[in-house]
Parts: sequence; C-alpha cells; structure tokens
Amino acid sequence: MLEVVAGLVRDGERFLVCQRPAHKARGLLWEFAGGKVEAGETGQQALKRELREELGVEVEVQEEVADVTYAYPELTVHLTLYGAAIVRGEPQLLEHNDLRWIALDEAVDGDFCPADRLFLAELRRRGSIW
Repeated sequence: MLEVVAGLVRDGERFLVCQRPAHKARGLLWEFAGGKVEAGETGQQALKRELREELGVEVEVQEEVADVTYAYPELTVHLTLYGAAIVRGEPQLLEHNDLRWIALDEAVDGDFCPADRLFLAELRRRGSIW
C-alpha cells in the first residue's frame, strides 16, 4: 500500500484543486495537490515538500481532515487529507495542467480522481471545508 498525502489548501470558503497532467495516470482529472510519503518522512513533512515541489508554495500544515484507502487497478493508496494554509508564494503550474480555487458546491465528482471524490463526499457531509 502506498502512503499518500494531500492538502486542503483553503482561502476563505474556497479551496485549491489541481488538474493532473494528461500523460499521467488519471490524466486531466482534478485532485487535491500532494503526493507520496517518502521513507523517513511524516505525512506533514511530505505535504510541505510536495506542495513546494508541485506548486512552489510554502505551507503550514494544519489538522488531519480525513483519510481513505482506495484500490486503483494498478495500486492501493492510503491517502490522508490535511488542512493547509499558504504562508509564502503563489501557486504555480510546476507539474499540473491547471489549477483553480473553487467552492465546495462547484466541485463536480466526475471531474475528480476517484479517491479525491471520497474526500469531497466527506466535506459535503460536514457541510463545510472547515
């Protein structure tokens, strides 16, 4: 099982989503930015590193929001979503095809990676991204 982290990067009632590159698995689907936890890293450390590498921003990692285990055809991931706040920089397209700040009611499930859809469902159940 692959350990993966993602960031619920919030700005008021909006949050950041990123579109995967066309050439990668689940190409052009939207996701919460993040990536693999490397050996010796905590989830929080991995999220800081991944958002720096993928978006060029420094973040403060906040609370754990949710976690899911999802079996894709080629691998199973344990994905943990953390709240995060940008403390330095503006998001840049260093690895993704596109990025957007959206409200929860703007998220269309079919546009997102399957594991991220589970996070959207949890956020909707709570009625808020906070």
